[in-house]
Order: sequence, then C-alpha cells, then structure tokens
Amino acid sequence: MLQIAHYTKRYGNKVAVDDLSLEIRAGEIFGFIGHNGAGKTTTIKAVAGILPYEEGTITVDGLSVKDDPLECKKRIAYIPDNPDLYEFLPGIRYLNFVADIFEVPRKEREERIHYYADLFELTGDLGSSVGTYSHGMKQKLSLIAALIHEPKLMLLDEPFVGLDPKAAHDLKKIMRQMCDRGGAIFFSTHVLEVAEKLCDKVAIIKAGRLVASGTMDEVRGDESLEQVFLELVDNEKD
Repeated sequence: MLQIAHYTKRYGNKVAVDDLSLEIRAGEIFGFIGHNGAGKTTTIKAVAGILPYEEGTITVDGLSVKDDPLECKKRIAYIPDNPDLYEFLPGIRYLNFVADIFEVPRKEREERIHYYADLFELTGDLGSSVGTYSHGMKQKLSLIAALIHEPKLMLLDEPFVGLDPKAAHDLKKIMRQMCDRGGAIFFSTHVLEVAEKLCDKVAIIKAGRLVASGTMDEVRGDESLEQVFLELVDNEKD
C-alpha cells in the first residue's frame, strides 16, 4: 500500500531524512516513532504529496506520489498534528466541502457524516463555526473529514494528541476496522504504550536515520517498546 525507497530530504546542508526505506502492506497498522525533529513529520508530508523531494521514490497503491499526485491523493487521508481548518465555516459545511473535493455521492456522505459525528459526539456542534471548536473538537472534525471518502491509506501525525479517552478508543477501533477491510495506517506517535498495543509493525527513526524496523515482536524482543526505544536513541551513534 505504501513503499518508501531511499527517501532523502535536505534543507540546505541539513539532512532531515537520510536514505529511508519502509514498506507498509494492506491490512497493517504501522507506527513511526522518534523524538521531535527526528524526521517523522517530514516523511509523512512527503508521502501525502505536500512536501516535494528530490531523492528516492514513494509509491501509494503502486502509484508514484511524484508522477501521479492526484491519483495518490484520492487514495490517501492525511491528518497533521495540528489541523488547519476553515474556521469561518460551520462544521457541516466544511465536511461537505471535503466530500465535494473527493466527489463522494450525497447518500454516502450523509451516511458517513451521520455515523462518525454521532460516534465522536460532534453532531450537535456541526452547525457551529469551526472557529468556536476546542482543539479536541477540531481533531474530531478532521478525522470525520479524513474518513468521508473511505481512503485506502491513512497518514496520521500524532493522532491521539488532544483527544479525550473515548474518542481515542473509538479512533483505535476505526483504525483496526479500516485495516481489516484491506486499508493501511501509517502514523507517528510519542505514546509508546499506544504503539505497542495497536501496531502490527513499527519503525524507529533517529536524526533522520532508520535505526529499527519490523514487526512489533521483532523490534521489541523480550523488552518493552519503551526500553528498546530508549536504548536505541541513547546508544545509536550520531
């Protein structure tokens, strides 16, 4: 579903991501772990087609992000860690705007909006302007917008930040259901306990370089993910 091969991103003389290669298959929840500044967001933005790159290749569902950006974006949903939404629009108009972009038929969009708005307890707020929403409510609205076209690949940057416990639980359930239907999830997180319980595979990145990747059992071994992460980032030479 997602293949990153020898991806490198430079900002002037600084190498933000260095020769990164990863593969995420259909049905997998893949966790991307690293300190702030490790290169997680840079990589996710490149996969989403937001950040241009010169070195390496990225394909989504067999399509090149660079050569077929629109076709890739039809298959992707991307949620940044701090979503920028059209704050002057009521929530329901924002969702219909996103549905229009993805050409979601009216019957399907109404069903999905109704289902997810009820699930995230946002139905009563959809008539209010997005600018009046709390951070958590904006996060929920962005999740509904991301799910409205039933993407094959979800890219989530710190998706659990700002969500209340129930919404976080519901999101985990949605992620697993999406993968059970043949989709895939690629998400970054600082919450190692969540990654340990939720992910099928995980990659650890430090200073732009991949230091571990594989199934949860392969990476974790006989230790906790937190222990492995701390050992790798402390002991890996710069």
